[in-house]
Amino acid sequence: MSVADRVYAHALFDAALAEDRLQPVREQLGQVVAAEAEVPELRELLRNPQLDPRARAAALQDLLSDGEELLRNFLLVLVDKGRTGQLEEITREFERLVAEHEGVVHAELTTAVELSDEEARDLLARIEDSTGRKVEATRKVDPDLIGGIVLQIGSYRLDGSVRGRLNRLRRELATA
Repeated sequence: MSVADRVYAHALFDAALAEDRLQPVREQLGQVVAAEAEVPELRELLRNPQLDPRARAAALQDLLSDGEELLRNFLLVLVDKGRTGQLEEITREFERLVAEHEGVVHAELTTAVELSDEEARDLLARIEDSTGRKVEATRKVDPDLIGGIVLQIGSYRLDGSVRGRLNRLRRELATA
């Protein structure tokens, strides 16, 4: 992600927060990005550098005429600056800022076997209790872990897997 993507995401976040429009802007931005993924013509409109920026701006004006004015103006700035092709990256950073603002932690939970929904809920509840924050997690299965879990939250990694324990034991024995 480029510095410019972060700058634009921060600008939209700050403006939406200041105007108390964070949730509606978030929802409509998500709808625009989802539509871009599903509608090839919209993707072409946003990403093709050969298109005339005025035509792109007019199409976005029509498309978002009933939407959030703040989001519409933001997208028009992206058109003006030639940044509509980075909308997905800007949206990811915007979502990260919203989650941080709401006290939500995104985690990646990797297990050796598939957890039931109840087991995953219980594990996430324990993580929430220990962090004091709401946790949203993506789940992956990696049979190479042998057993246990690996939890990744940002740059923090907790490796409670059998493979991790065996690797630590191997290192300790090598230095002994």
